[in-house]
Amino acid sequence: MRFLPVTCFFILTLLACKGPEPRKPIEVKTGSFFKESVARNKVLLEKEEAQIKEIIAKDTTHQYQNSASGFWYYYDIENPTQPYTPQTDDQVLFSFDLRTFANDTLYTSKEKGLISYKVDKEQLFPGLQNAIKLLRINEKATFLFPSSQAYGYVGDGERIGPKMPLISTVELHTIIIEEDSLNSKTE
Repeated sequence: MRFLPVTCFFILTLLACKGPEPRKPIEVKTGSFFKESVARNKVLLEKEEAQIKEIIAKDTTHQYQNSASGFWYYYDIENPTQPYTPQTDDQVLFSFDLRTFANDTLYTSKEKGLISYKVDKEQLFPGLQNAIKLLRINEKATFLFPSSQAYGYVGDGERIGPKMPLISTVELHTIIIEEDSLNSKTE
């Protein structure tokens, strides 16, 4: 009879030992936050594209092009004698400035200085990263970037605010061609 309480205790202990049960969510996510965010982004992009179209309409001096990446640009200085544009892994030396759509200067090219950049291997804002790949040596172009192609929802923490579209004039000074880039371009 003495073994009965110990046996019962042992059996109860085994039955009570269950694995941890996962907690159920308090509320079910429906994805509405993401849908609302996408809707806000579409409205913002439409507004910025309207501003860009207005800038282009007022500027009768330049011939603007629309890039596949979602920004607009025109050439200040073209160099058609140079056929090569920067490819991934090439090292480039360039300068650029940043302005608001009202043409207020945020950063001058002197302030930014000459930038050495390994194409697609270092961090630049998306529009600038793609803009560099459109230029040849000694070319200079002016780009109109919607905020999604600029510094997006965060800005740069200094002079560029969140959701700020930008104008930038970029000049490509030098390309040091990666051997693999040259081989893939000729194939």
